[in-house]
Formats: sequence, structure tokens, C-alpha cells
Amino acid sequence: MPTLDRHDDVFVLNLGDNENRLHPDQITALNKLLDEIEQAPSPSALVTTATGKHYSLGLDLDWLGANPDQRVPYVKSIHDLLARFLSLPMITVAALQGHTFAGGAMLSLAHDFRVMRADRGFWCLPEADIGLPFTPGMSALIQARLTPQVAHEAMVTARRYGATEAAELSIVDQAVPEDAVLSTAISLAQAQAGKAGHALRLIKTRLYPDVIDKLTLSDM
Repeated sequence: MPTLDRHDDVFVLNLGDNENRLHPDQITALNKLLDEIEQAPSPSALVTTATGKHYSLGLDLDWLGANPDQRVPYVKSIHDLLARFLSLPMITVAALQGHTFAGGAMLSLAHDFRVMRADRGFWCLPEADIGLPFTPGMSALIQARLTPQVAHEAMVTARRYGATEAAELSIVDQAVPEDAVLSTAISLAQAQAGKAGHALRLIKTRLYPDVIDKLTLSDM
């Protein structure tokens, strides 16, 4: 389950030490921690990371397969989480220390910045390979945060991007050695912590009104 730490003005939210799939219990825990973060006084910023070989592999398809009647509320909870990250009233940085796939990759795109481990790990949208179409909200998020050419390739080919090529294509902002991923993300977040507040939330929501509408209002 996720845990929360703080380094001066920067909250560090650790997703966990396994595949960190977005099980309903994980989503509930994340939202509770985000409540705590948002209630803290400014200045503040947020870094998310994980422990081990995975940042997040996205939706918990095993749970969904065992609970098909919960598909709509489950996907809505994913949408709401993505929209919440996208519009948080503080700078957010995803420290991608390991594999970042599917819903985990979308979660990283909902952050303001991404720092990725250079020597190991892939960023990937594998939905075309596993036969799962993107929802309108997910498609809107990906297309808003990536260039049209990169979004097209990532979505239709399920290509796995290493950190160096991900940085070259602006999927991530920096590719750094393993031992520098978290510290780089914290430094980046700390430098922007003074911007936290209601104005920043409005800036973000007005940057991505169509994405947020499709995530929170559209059909699945």
C-alpha cells in the first residue's frame, strides 16, 4: 500500500514495492493521502515514486476479471484519480524508478514532470497488444500530454520506450542514473513548491478542460 513521507516542502508518495496495480483499495489509499497533502499549508509539491522494479503496471485486470459487474465504477475511479492528479494545486513530479505501463504510464502523464531511470525499465502503453481500447478520457489525456506523432505510435504500436528515447521524445523530462531518480525529482519539485495554491489549480484545469471533462463526465 502507498506511504507518505516529506522532505522539506516536498511530499514523497511511494506507491509500494510490488506491481503497484491500481486495485480499488490502492485507489482509496491514494485518495486519502492526496487529501492529507492538499490540506497541508503551502508551500508544497509532490513527488510520486515506488520501490523495486515497477513504478506501476496500471489497472488491476485480475481484480476486474473477477468483478466484471464493477467495471463502470472501477474505471470511473481510475478516471477520477487521473483527473485529480492532473489538476492538483501544486507541482507534481513522477520519479519513475521502474517499469511504467498502461494505467501507470497514464498516471505518470497526469503529473507535471517525469524523471526516469536511465539504465533499466520501460514506459509503455500496451493496450493494443492486450486488446483493451483506451477510454475517451484516457485517449484525451495521452494526446494532451504527448506530441501527436508520439501519442499515435505509443497508442497503436504498444512500443516500449527506454528512458533515453523517452526523454528524446518528451515522454519524460529527464533520464538519470538509478541513484539520482528520486533526488532529481525532489529537487525539481522543491524548486517549484512556492507555486502551490488555488491559482495553480485553475491554471491546470484551464490548460486541460477537455481532458478533465472527458475523464469525469464522459461515458466509459
